[in-house]
Amino acid sequence: MACNPDVLRQVPLFALLDDEETAVLASQVELKHFPARRRIYKMGDTGGQAYVMVSGAVRVTTVDEDGQEVIVDEPAVGEFFGFASMLEQTPHQTNAVALTDVECVEVDRKDIAILLQRKPLAGMDMLTVLGKQFHGAHQLVRLRTMRNPNEVIAEESTVGDRIADSVARFGGSWRFIISFGFVLVAYTTMNVALKHKAWDPYPFILLNLFLSMLAAIQAPVIMMSQNRQDEKDRLRSELDFAVNRRSESEIQGLAKKLNAITERLDDIDETLSRK
Repeated sequence: MACNPDVLRQVPLFALLDDEETAVLASQVELKHFPARRRIYKMGDTGGQAYVMVSGAVRVTTVDEDGQEVIVDEPAVGEFFGFASMLEQTPHQTNAVALTDVECVEVDRKDIAILLQRKPLAGMDMLTVLGKQFHGAHQLVRLRTMRNPNEVIAEESTVGDRIADSVARFGGSWRFIISFGFVLVAYTTMNVALKHKAWDPYPFILLNLFLSMLAAIQAPVIMMSQNRQDEKDRLRSELDFAVNRRSESEIQGLAKKLNAITERLDDIDETLSRK
């Protein structure tokens, strides 16, 4: 049905239009009503229309390479959806479904051409909307791209971190224990065999000094490596939490779809029983 100019005045994108221009645009566009759970358009549709939210709630989704539904946008009142496909005159790349009873202004390229001829500055408002959706798409990519935590840790490691990890790895190995044991046995044996000529006779005071110095240096290095391990565990837990959150969201989406299918089947059964 024809759109009331008062409805367009409530849309931020058209707020700059004067009364005459609003009336011209209102005569071109249409006000559409969609009941809850009704699909407004689907991927591949070539209708060439975009929509501006007037009231209600709409969810815009797409399907990734894994066949999973991904929420792209939930436009607020006054925001466009399906705008890029309308401008490019290409099939829609997303699905739009009414979550509640929805009223939308249906717009096509001719309507936009008339709007820009009458009010060129309105084009900046449209670019702002597109920019917001563009940044939303970037955020979606960042959220859905789960990097390997080992790669993230390796990129953030400094030279000191890698040295600390190497020292802790060697100090906690059998290779260190065996080699250090050989050194101690050789050191003490030589000093006992040399007797009065020994440079560090029993009770091996110089050896104790070296061991104390080694322990004093090795302990903080191992603590540094332990702190690094804590950071690694924290990063892995954050990435695991992000994956779990995505999984939970997808499970909730599946549950909503199953509930919607069940309600539709109940409606069909009720209609058939009445017949």
